[in-house]
Amino acid sequence: MHRVDIIKIYTDGSCHTRLLVGAWAAIIFVEGKPVTLQGFEYNTTHNRMELIAVIKAVEFVIEKYSGVPIEVISDSQYVVNLIERKERLKKNNFITSKATPVRNDDLVKSLIKLIEQQSLQFKKVKAHQVNGDVNNREADITVRRLLRQKVKEYGTKIEGPAPR
Repeated sequence: MHRVDIIKIYTDGSCHTRLLVGAWAAIIFVEGKPVTLQGFEYNTTHNRMELIAVIKAVEFVIEKYSGVPIEVISDSQYVVNLIERKERLKKNNFITSKATPVRNDDLVKSLIKLIEQQSLQFKKVKAHQVNGDVNNREADITVRRLLRQKVKEYGTKIEGPAPR
């Protein structure tokens, strides 16, 4: 079997803030060939969608290519900076300076666990750049298309929990 040197993952997430309907997408490149993962959630936020996109993609890669280094390319400052905040978050038991749990602590803990079991690098790119990274743009387009579809469906039927 051919050895894979690095796997690149482009992720994006978005949320309709009034309806709390969100979508996420990840485009995973293994030896130049793309695999797209996508999904949606109800009762969610932008940051949750950004985190879920990375978590789902990394879990997919670990399942299929355990041990292969991964580069995650994201336009989310929140996600990219987690690696720098990892030790402080753990030291403070995921509690903020105001003595409240870190937002999205369930997903933050999951991502940190993945960071610790797999070689992960994060790269920040500018969001929504028409002339920017074509793969990041494709992840953005995929998320926007899925989100528009779910928002349209939301108007005719509610499949998930009612908005908060």
